[in-house]
Amino acid sequence: MIPAGRNRIATLARAVAPPALLALTVGLLRRFPPEQYSFYPRCPLYLSLHLQCPGCGTTRAFAALLRGHFTEALHLNALTTLLLPLGVIYAALCYRRLLRSEDLRWPQLPSAGIYATLAVAAIFTVARNLPGQSW
Repeated sequence: MIPAGRNRIATLARAVAPPALLALTVGLLRRFPPEQYSFYPRCPLYLSLHLQCPGCGTTRAFAALLRGHFTEALHLNALTTLLLPLGVIYAALCYRRLLRSEDLRWPQLPSAGIYATLAVAAIFTVARNLPGQSW
C-alpha cells in the first residue's frame, strides 16, 4: 500500500512537470537564441541535400515568437507558426486530462485528416524549396 503522502507528492509532481518543462524551454530559447548558438540540432535532410523539410526553422520561429516578431516567425517557418494555436489547444487539453488523472492517448484522426495533413506538409515542403522562395 502506498502512503497518502507519496501519492500526493506524485500528483503534485505530475501537475507541475509540464509547466516547468515549458518554462525551462522558454527560458532556454530566450537566453540562448538559435541564431547565435550552435548547440541546437541541425536538420539532417538540410545538411545532406540542402532542402528544407517542413520542420526546418521551427526552433528559430519559436524564438522569434517569444520575442514578439510574428512576421519573422512566418518567414522562418510559416507552417509551424500558423499551426501553433492548434498545438497549444491540444497541449492544454492533454494537460487537463493529466490533471484529472485520465488516460492520455493519441487523437484518433480520420484517414482524410491524416492524408490532408500529409498533403499540406508535402505542398509546403515543395513550395519552400522552389527557387526564389525565402520561406
